[in-house]
Amino acid sequence: MEYSAITHYMEKRYCYAIEKGKFVVRIETKKDDMEKVILHYRDKYIPLHMLDTSASKEMTKVATSRFHDYYEVVIDIDCICLRYQFELVDKAGETTYYGNYDFYEEKIDNIDRMFDLPQNLREEESFSVPEWAKNKVVYQIFPSRYATTEKICEKEWYKAPIGPKDELKGNLRGVINTLERLKELGIDVLYMTPIFKSNSTHKYDTIDYYKIDDSFGSEEDLKELVDKAHSLGMKVLLDGVFNHTGTDFFAFKDVTENGEQSRYKDWYYIDKFPIFAGSRTERPSFKSFAYYGRMPKLNLNNDQVAEYFINVGKYWVEKCNIDGWRLDVGDEVIHDFWKRFRKAIKSIKPDAFIVGEIWHYAGDFLEGDEWDSIMNYSFYYSVQDFVCNESISASRFLQSLDFMRGRLYREINPVLLNLIDSHDTARFLHVAGENKDKLKLAAALQLLLPGMPMIYYGDEYGMTGGGDPDNRRGMVWDEKYKDLDIYEWYKGLIKVRKAYPQLTEGELVSCDTDDEKGLITMVKRLEGKEVTVVFCGKSKGANLPQYSGKQELITEKPFEGTLEGYGAAVFSVN
Repeated sequence: MEYSAITHYMEKRYCYAIEKGKFVVRIETKKDDMEKVILHYRDKYIPLHMLDTSASKEMTKVATSRFHDYYEVVIDIDCICLRYQFELVDKAGETTYYGNYDFYEEKIDNIDRMFDLPQNLREEESFSVPEWAKNKVVYQIFPSRYATTEKICEKEWYKAPIGPKDELKGNLRGVINTLERLKELGIDVLYMTPIFKSNSTHKYDTIDYYKIDDSFGSEEDLKELVDKAHSLGMKVLLDGVFNHTGTDFFAFKDVTENGEQSRYKDWYYIDKFPIFAGSRTERPSFKSFAYYGRMPKLNLNNDQVAEYFINVGKYWVEKCNIDGWRLDVGDEVIHDFWKRFRKAIKSIKPDAFIVGEIWHYAGDFLEGDEWDSIMNYSFYYSVQDFVCNESISASRFLQSLDFMRGRLYREINPVLLNLIDSHDTARFLHVAGENKDKLKLAAALQLLLPGMPMIYYGDEYGMTGGGDPDNRRGMVWDEKYKDLDIYEWYKGLIKVRKAYPQLTEGELVSCDTDDEKGLITMVKRLEGKEVTVVFCGKSKGANLPQYSGKQELITEKPFEGTLEGYGAAVFSVN
C-alpha cells in the first residue's frame, strides 16, 4: 500500500454538501492500489451506548488520472457533526484505517482520532451552479469579425491571413440577424468577447465600461440582442475585462497627466513616475497585462476600484438582463474581489453564470464562493495531444480528463467550458494540419462528453487560421467558403447530444480503451436506457463488427461495421 499517495483533507473539496442532508466524501489513492475503500461514520455527539449511529458505505472509484484513483461516496445524514474514517484494503490484502491524518492497524474507536464533518457549515457553504447552464452548448463570437450590416467587400472580409488592425465592421445588429441560424444549429448560450468602448478590434483594452463601442452599436442594440436570444431559448454572456484597462480609461489618463498628484494613482500598480509605457527592451513603469503597456493592471485590492468594477458587473445584468460574465485573466485577480463580485451579481440574478478564464487547474477559484466554472483549457490540451499531435494514447486522454473530474466538485463537471480553440489560440483545423477528419473527431469529443462544449465561431464550417490575430478572420457567410459536410456533422452531433441525455447526464456503465487502435468505447445509462459512444484516434480506423447493421445515431444511417480513421459513432443499446 502506498501510504504517501493517500490524500484526504477536512475541507470543502473533499467533503461537501450537494443538498440538505446529502454529502459527498472523497479520497485519493495511488492508481490501481486499492481493492476497496469503505467509509465508516457516526454522530459526533451521541454516545454509542445511548444510540448506535454508526454506519458504513463502500466508496466508488469515479475517476483515474495518470497516477491516482479518486473514490467518492454519497451519504445521507441528519446531525450536527459527523465523525468518519476510511478503511482501505489494497490488492495485496493489507488493510489500514485512516482518520485525522493518521493511519491505524485497527478500526478507530476514539472519535477524536477521526475526521470531522460539521453538517451546518458544509450546507451553508454548499456549491451550486445555475441549473440552466448544465451541459449546454456555447458559441463564442468575436464581434468585430463575425457579422455586419455595413457594406464591406468580399476581398476585405475574407482576407487571410488577417492582421490585428483590419477593420471588418462587425456589429451587434449583425449578430442579431444570425440568432435564428445559431438556434437551428442547436446553440444554447452565446458568449461575446468584449463589446465596450475601445480603440482596438479586440476590445480588451477598454476605455469606457458603461458604453457599447460605437462600431458595435448601442445599449438598445444589446438589449434587443439579449431579448431576442431569450425568446429563442438562448442565454447571453459578456466578457468582463476587470484585470486591466486601456490607457485611455479615465483613471489611467488622469495618472498619466497628473503623475503622483493624481487621485487615481492607487487604482494601478505604479512603480515610478513619470509614466512610461515600455518598449521592446524595457518594461512599463507600471504593472500591466503580460508587460503590455497599453493594458495597465488594476489594483482591485483598493476598495474604490473594486466597488467601481462590481458596479459595472451589476449594471449590465440589471440594464440589459445579460445572463452572466466570462472573466478575462481571472486568475491574476485577487480572490477577495471575486468573492465580492459573485455576491453582488448573484444578489441581482441568482442564476447568473460566472466563468473564469484560466489555463490550468483552478480549484481555489471553484469552491462555491467565486466562479461557477472555467474555460477548460485542460480539455483543450488533452484534445490537442490525442487528436492533433497523436502524442498520447486513448487511455492517457481519459486520464487527463479524470484529473479534473477527480479534483473538482462534481457539480462543476457539467458546466466546464470544453474548448478545442478560441480567440486566444490558433484554429484547431490549422493546428491539425488542415485535416478535417481530425476536426470532426475533436468536435465529437467536445459534443458527446459531459460539460459545456464551446464552439468558436466558424469551426462548424471548417474555418482555419494561425495564431492571434489570424485566428480572428471574418466569419464565412458566402456559400463557397463553407464546408457544409462539417456543418452537418456539427449539427448531427448537437442533435444526438440533446436527443440522448445519457451522453451527458448518464452513469458511466463501462469504459474501455484500445491504445493500439486508438479506440475509446463508453456505455452510458440514464433511467434504464443505454447508449454506446465510440471514438477512434487513429488514421487507420477500426473494424467494429458487433455494431454492424445498427443505426448510427449521428449520421442516422446503418453502420457498415467499420469506423473510419478519426471517426466517432453513437449507438442506442435499448
